[in-house]
Amino acid sequence: MSVVVIGLNHRSMPLELFERLTIDDSRLPKALHEINGREHVSEAVVLSTCNRTEVYAVAERFHGAYQDIRSFLAEMALLAPEEFIDHLYVHYDREAIRHLFTVTAGLDSAVPGEAEILGQVRHAWEQAKVEATTGPVLNLLFRHALETGKRARTDTGIARGTASVSYAAVEMAAEQLGSLDAKRVLVLGAGDMGEGMAVALASAGVAEIRVVNRTWAKAVDLAERVDGTPVRLADLPASLAEVDVLLTSTGATSIMVEHADLEPLVAERSGRPLLIVDIAVPRDVDPSVSDLPDVTLLDMHDLRRFAQAGLADRRREVNAVERIVVDEVDRFLEASSARAAAPLVAALHARAEALRSAEMERFRSRLADLSPREQAAVDALTRGILAKVLHEPTVKLKDLAGTPKGERLAEALRDLYTLEDL
Repeated sequence: MSVVVIGLNHRSMPLELFERLTIDDSRLPKALHEINGREHVSEAVVLSTCNRTEVYAVAERFHGAYQDIRSFLAEMALLAPEEFIDHLYVHYDREAIRHLFTVTAGLDSAVPGEAEILGQVRHAWEQAKVEATTGPVLNLLFRHALETGKRARTDTGIARGTASVSYAAVEMAAEQLGSLDAKRVLVLGAGDMGEGMAVALASAGVAEIRVVNRTWAKAVDLAERVDGTPVRLADLPASLAEVDVLLTSTGATSIMVEHADLEPLVAERSGRPLLIVDIAVPRDVDPSVSDLPDVTLLDMHDLRRFAQAGLADRRREVNAVERIVVDEVDRFLEASSARAAAPLVAALHARAEALRSAEMERFRSRLADLSPREQAAVDALTRGILAKVLHEPTVKLKDLAGTPKGERLAEALRDLYTLEDL
C-alpha cells in the first residue's frame, strides 16, 4: 500500500489545457466518490486550485491506482488520455509526502509563500472528510502537511512581501501602468481571490473600486468593506466602458467577458487604454480580446513571470523552507513507522508475557516454599530477562518499519509467534 499523488500544475502544461482539468467545488463531491470508488484506491483527496489539480490517494496497487486516476481525469475533462498524459507528474511514498509538504509550504505556487494555499489544502482535506473518502493514512498526512505550512511561515520570512496571488495581481497591474493612483478599477468576483484584490486595491491609491458579482449581496458586502461601489452583473458592460482596469477571478466555468461583448465598448472609450488582469482558472475573459485596440490582457502566465522576477530577493527564505520540508518529511516518516510497528510490537510483548505467565504458573508448586518476597523477586527476574530478550527485536522492528527488510522481519515474527492478524 502506497501514498501517491498524480496531478498537473501551472508549470507542467499549457493554460488552455490545464483549465479543462480543474475541478470546482460544485463538482468536487462527485469527483471524490468517483476516484474513491475505483478498484485500486482506498482513500482520496482532490486539491484543485488556480495553480494545480492533484489527486492524493492511498493505492492498493501503484500501477492500478495510476490507471484509475488517469482514467478519472480523462473522463472528467472529456479528453483522451493521450492529450494530457505527457503533462502528468506522479510521486509516491516519500516523494508524494515531500510534494504535499512543499505545496503546503508555498514553494510550488505561482507566488512563492502565498497565503491562500494553506486554506486551499485545508478545504480539500475537509471536503474529503465530509465525503468520507479519506481515512487514517491521509488524515495523518494532511494534518502534518498543514503543520509544515504553518511552520514554514512562522520560522522563515517566506510570507513577507507579496505573499498571495490576489496581491500579486494588483502589484502586477500597478507595474504595468506605472501606478494605480487615480485609476478606476472594476473587480469581477467577490470570492476569496476577488476579496483579496479588492482589499489590496483599497490601499493602492485608486480613485474608485467597483465590485461585480453574480450574487448581489456579496457584491454589496465586499464593496462596503473597501469603501467601493457594488455593480450588478447586468451593468458590467456599462462599467467596462468607464473603468481603467478590470481585475477578475470568478469561479465561473465559462467565459464571463466575450470578445463580442467588449468590442463595441472599445469605441465608446475613445482610445482610453483598458488593462485586464484575469487570474481565474478557467479564464473569465476571452483570450482574443487582446487583439482589440487599446486593450491589454494579462493572465496567470504573466502573473507567474511577474512573481518569479521577485523570487531572487527571497531565495534565502526559500532555502530555509526547503530545509523545513525535509525535516518534517523525516519526522512524519519516523512517526508513521513507529505507529505502523506499534500493534505488532504490542502483540509480540503480549505473546511473550503469556508464555512467561504460563511457565510461572506451571512451576508455582515448586516455588511454594519461597517467601512472598522471594517469589516476587523470581517474578521480577523473569520479567527483566524477557524485557532484555525482546529489546533488540523491538528496536529493530520500529527502526525498519516501512522498509522491505522491516516487512521481512515483521513477517518472520508473525510466523514464529503465531501473530496471524497483525
